[in-house]
Amino acid sequence: MKRRDFLKSTGAGSLAAGSLLTGIGTASAKEKTKFKWKMVTTWPKNFPGLGTGANNLAELINQMSNGRIEVKVYGAGELVPALEVFDAVSRGTAQMGHGAAYYWKGKSEAAQFFSAVPFGLTGQEMNGWLYYGGGMALWEEVYAQFNLVPAAAGNTGVQMGGWFNKEINSLDDLEGLKMRIPGLGGEVLKRAGGTPVNLPGGELYTSLQSGNIDATEWVGPYNDLAFGLHKIAKYYYYPGWHEPGTTLEAMINKEAFEELPADLQSIVLSACKAVNLDMLSEYTARNNTALKTLVEKHNVDLRRYPDDVLKKLRNLSDEVVAEVAEKDKMSKKVYESFKKFRDQAMEWHRISEQTYMAAREM
Repeated sequence: MKRRDFLKSTGAGSLAAGSLLTGIGTASAKEKTKFKWKMVTTWPKNFPGLGTGANNLAELINQMSNGRIEVKVYGAGELVPALEVFDAVSRGTAQMGHGAAYYWKGKSEAAQFFSAVPFGLTGQEMNGWLYYGGGMALWEEVYAQFNLVPAAAGNTGVQMGGWFNKEINSLDDLEGLKMRIPGLGGEVLKRAGGTPVNLPGGELYTSLQSGNIDATEWVGPYNDLAFGLHKIAKYYYYPGWHEPGTTLEAMINKEAFEELPADLQSIVLSACKAVNLDMLSEYTARNNTALKTLVEKHNVDLRRYPDDVLKKLRNLSDEVVAEVAEKDKMSKKVYESFKKFRDQAMEWHRISEQTYMAAREM
């Protein structure tokens, strides 16, 4: 009996040891699994700031994962057209995309709040809302229905108001103006009497040159100089009331993300957060140098929007954003969170950032 019990116990022990060894082997194999991802973008290949931001994200994921995730970047039109990135990642044609959420308002009105809202949050305020104000959880909720996992992956800071071939002296000058301006800003222009056109970046120069559009906004001096927009438009207006802190996004196919072990999931999301900070830092560093080049070397006529135009656009913006919030329950939920955070940020920055900057100018 003792011998039989001993054999039973050693058999069980051997079985347990075998299971343990199998587990170790499985874990080791899992750690060695390599994932090859495609990233499709809405930007021209290698375009400064935006396209290179996507490249930086891919490279960082490759490095942080020690090659366990290999991400290949495709510029706009290389694998799918610029404005089909959302659908391509949603259905799994590519595992990852890089763009801006306001391009997808046809999919979800609420998506626009996660890129740029006219007279809304600055770049740092957007980060505050997303990471500490509940914005990220709402973004995940919106994108879940499309089989996507979103992440902030860049920010341009406050943009410029746009390029025009005529002066903007009053709101009447916007009447009938055909301008490339996406998202909620485009809806505000429409309310002001203009015609918004949604075009990818790669089509701006030829569209403005040919007269298909009368004006365009893009990003700011750093990117606008690279596109050569100063060659086909005379007046450069500021501030970018329509995009005060545009968040760029990485969208990830949900199945592809869930196939990753937990450590690689963390690496992907951490890489997104790192490039989000990096891009905002780069624009802050490069925009003024580029603006000086535009003005001093290329004789660009830099203009500030008249105060009465800005005031009217702000009032129209409040109307448009409030109306979007009433279109569906999700949009209202996101809007309420966004507005609450904006009011808090404005109250704080009124006595911090604004007061300090005014004092610095004394």
